[in-house]
Amino acid sequence: MSQDFSGLKQAFDFQRAACAHLGSPFSARVLAILDWDIQAGGAYAGFVRPWAGADPAQALSDVTPLRLLAALHYLALSGAGAGLAAVYPANGADAEEDALRAAILRAGELHRGVIEGFMPSPPQTNEVRRSICLLGGFMTVARETGSPLRCLEIGTSAGLNQNWNRFRYRLGEVATWGDADSPVLIDAEWRGEAPPLVDLTVAERRGCDLRPIDTADPDQALRLQAYVWADQADRLERLRGAIALARLYPPTTDQGDAADWVEAQARPRPGMATVLYHSVVWQYLPAATQARITAAIEAAGREATPESPFAWLRMEPDPTGIAKPMEIRLSLWPEGREAVLARVHPHGAMVSWLSSGADAAVI
Repeated sequence: MSQDFSGLKQAFDFQRAACAHLGSPFSARVLAILDWDIQAGGAYAGFVRPWAGADPAQALSDVTPLRLLAALHYLALSGAGAGLAAVYPANGADAEEDALRAAILRAGELHRGVIEGFMPSPPQTNEVRRSICLLGGFMTVARETGSPLRCLEIGTSAGLNQNWNRFRYRLGEVATWGDADSPVLIDAEWRGEAPPLVDLTVAERRGCDLRPIDTADPDQALRLQAYVWADQADRLERLRGAIALARLYPPTTDQGDAADWVEAQARPRPGMATVLYHSVVWQYLPAATQARITAAIEAAGREATPESPFAWLRMEPDPTGIAKPMEIRLSLWPEGREAVLARVHPHGAMVSWLSSGADAAVI
């Protein structure tokens, strides 16, 4: 009996266009082949059976196309899918369409177990470059509170961005900041003025994830790399540098539900500015989880004082439209002020800094 993958097809069309727009034409090619095979009832239709009959919004929310994309990249990186490795960018960036199609279809038949292993959960990209988007928010909190930062991250994945203050940053032609000897250099096209680049102290850092990745495990580290689009070598290089840094400074990551963790951890603490932060996480949380986290944040805000401030820093899609640039929003208590600090590229390649503190775009 044929299955209805029309909604999924629209999700593939959207994701293919997004990959092309965001500088990954190879990923767009792979997605086109996968979409063709699914619609034809091939091997990949079996992997996406849970989304048969799903509407486009659900398939996009679940980022179903990217789950398959990561599985194939993992096979290419690991060498398990030898045919894929030969046609993937590291070895065959200009692979002919017929060769690429043949390798992808063959992988779907020969490596079912590996591919199935990528389907139950959304990507855990741990995009390191997003730290340059969040940097101005951390700086704004440090400047306005004058307190050491207690940084708490939900959706921390491998915890790589917990080391954000150990990276070195180049804000276009505007400014630099960070550890000059860091193995991780993060740059971006920077529009507008620099954020307040102050000396600061990170007194505590901790994260939470439903499925944390341990980068000390070579296979888990490889899985993390697989979520990076295969033809974006600069992203892979930054990720590998951050993995090396995490092995020197292991992040503290708790496994568990984000709402449970926020309710337990995200409370103001005297002598520190507690910052709850996340990047491209909110859309993956169930509505009930979002509501509980929001309630816990509001409660923490009511408890905040000048001696124990509390902040909510996030990089998430513009709530008025998925096609718009992502936003950096900061809410800071005890004042209770909320502002949009910047509009940013989803992978951190561009930051349009609006302002900070009292001068920011207040909501």
